[in-house]
Amino acid sequence: MIQGFVLLIPLLFVAAFHEYAVIKAFLFSSFASLAAGYALQKLTKPGQVTSLQSMLICGIAWIVLSLFGCLPFYLGADITFLDAYFETVSGFTTTGITLITNIEAIPKSLLFWRSLIQWLGGLGILTFFLAITFRSNMTYFQLFSAESHKIDSSRPTPSIAKTVVILWVVYSFITLLETAVLKALGMSFFDAICHSFTTLSTGGFSTYDASIDYFRRAGFAHYKAIEYALAFFMFLGGMNFLLHYKILSGRFRDVSKNTELRTFVYIILFSTAFIMIEHYRHFPGVTLERLETEFRHSIFTVISLVTTTGYGTTDINEPYFPVMAKQIFLLLMLIGGCVGSTGGGIKVMRIIILYKAFTGQIRRLWLPRKALSEVVVNNKIVPDWELKRVTGLFFGWLLLILIGGFTTAFFAGLGSWESLSGMFSAVGNIGPCYITVQQMSDLPAIVKLTYIFGMLAGRLEILPVLLIFSGKAWR
Repeated sequence: MIQGFVLLIPLLFVAAFHEYAVIKAFLFSSFASLAAGYALQKLTKPGQVTSLQSMLICGIAWIVLSLFGCLPFYLGADITFLDAYFETVSGFTTTGITLITNIEAIPKSLLFWRSLIQWLGGLGILTFFLAITFRSNMTYFQLFSAESHKIDSSRPTPSIAKTVVILWVVYSFITLLETAVLKALGMSFFDAICHSFTTLSTGGFSTYDASIDYFRRAGFAHYKAIEYALAFFMFLGGMNFLLHYKILSGRFRDVSKNTELRTFVYIILFSTAFIMIEHYRHFPGVTLERLETEFRHSIFTVISLVTTTGYGTTDINEPYFPVMAKQIFLLLMLIGGCVGSTGGGIKVMRIIILYKAFTGQIRRLWLPRKALSEVVVNNKIVPDWELKRVTGLFFGWLLLILIGGFTTAFFAGLGSWESLSGMFSAVGNIGPCYITVQQMSDLPAIVKLTYIFGMLAGRLEILPVLLIFSGKAWR
């Protein structure tokens, strides 16, 4: 029912841009969502849910909400229902893969909805609905944990409802700040708010086919400042949002000691340095102006990929980035953002845990049998159940990529590298891959459905989506 009301927000842009041809698309979608919500409310009774039930509800909710969320695209744009659903799932999961080949031709009200769903999906659709209703009970805690279990530890307050509200207040504040900054740098209000929605959510949907490079091509006076500003806010989107709360609360010491954040910064800095060094090795000649250009393109691309936003100022397939740079890009996309961020990928914290578990096994070779060799992160011992969970998720992540890669190769006939990159992008909620937008649009229905499953599994961290297909879970 809340989504039904949210679907009315784009009507402001329908009126502003006189796009009355799509008004029926939003009104019908809103009515359908409200009617379905009302019917479900009447058919069900309030009650507590178990952890297993909450994960089932979470998985089904994302699938069903995407069905209603895709209606404006299907009714208001010239695309098939499957493509509309694909675009919506890509938006809600902040993946950013698009099937639309001529974005500028789409009505601006639809482009706004396309950006808004990424913003809503950044912290989680259900998390947003929980913040709106503000009820603190065990059922809400279970739903929050099912969708955002990666950030349910070390909450700022004991109340789950207050924690959700705090997260959304911080998220909204930074979004408004970015909108103001981009507007001051010369963007229109429409472009500023749409790019703010898709930057902080690390979704990467732009209102232009050329992505962020559009502003350079269009001759914007401050296009360089726009790129630096977007890189900064993408970085904020890739951080744990509980750290944003600590920063706003003045607890800078806690933030500076955070192992994951320090590692995240090191990854960005070293990757940028290596990419620049390799670029100058292949294209010699240093000037101050060129140095700034190479630094800007390199750090923007590094932050865009490691946060899984997917914005581009330079195509990662271009010779501008030599071979080692392309390999670094794949590694960055694998790692992803921090735990508790809006970014996709495996997450920096899990990479740290896997690395320390690996080095711990090496240490065991020379340590006495009875010696303790625990995995310690941020001065806390990582429990065995968390180690098992991390390794299980990592294996599941890789397994889904292989299944999607084989499916793409078999049904679409693309090369092995392209086939793997498509599902890699879907499961990692990344966006960029080695399949062009036109090729993606022409993929067979079974491949698109596979990618939809991959995007949902990657966003919800596999288990809630897999449970839907488990007969034992339903019993």
